[in-house]
Amino acid sequence: MKSIDDKILKRIAAHGKGKWVCTSKDFLDLGSRKAVGQALFRLVKSGELRRVGRDLYDMPRWSKLLNNLASPDFYSAIEAVKRRDEVQLMHDGLEAANLIGLNPDVAARAMYVTDGKTRTENIAGLTVEFKHADQRVMKWADRSSSLVVQALHWLGPATVTCNHDRFASHLKRTLPDDVKQDLSENRSDLPEWMLPLIYDITTI
Repeated sequence: MKSIDDKILKRIAAHGKGKWVCTSKDFLDLGSRKAVGQALFRLVKSGELRRVGRDLYDMPRWSKLLNNLASPDFYSAIEAVKRRDEVQLMHDGLEAANLIGLNPDVAARAMYVTDGKTRTENIAGLTVEFKHADQRVMKWADRSSSLVVQALHWLGPATVTCNHDRFASHLKRTLPDDVKQDLSENRSDLPEWMLPLIYDITTI
């Protein structure tokens, strides 16, 4: 019979070495919380796993290019945080605006809004700031258009109105159809000042 250590390693390896960040909650079907915790401790101590944050682990991958261990997959780590804490997360408005090409500025640290507690953590070697947001904001968390809505909220009505034509042209050209459809179907949840831009983005 395979030990809990072997079962954990097999599950992680199935995702590909260095591609999945996991948390102890991902293995509670294999044993008690204490048993899983002890197994993860042993695997980190032996070097088979790497601890990349609080209750966050990956199977380290060697990079020939760097001649060193490759960095953990940051976005996989963020997904693991969501599972670990049972919270929703969205990119902060500044980062969202940068990701969709509406603002060239890059935040000094990774920032997310959450329905969980405001806090700062070190994850995968980066300082990550989580800021609590109310349900009016977080209801967009699982929607494909969340980046757009977050970015526009951050930019604000004056900037959006002033740059209407440029923003509309850029977003109409670059946004996937499913995002445009999501924006169109959920217009009633958006403030009035966003609607002219959303109309121009989503109208054929």
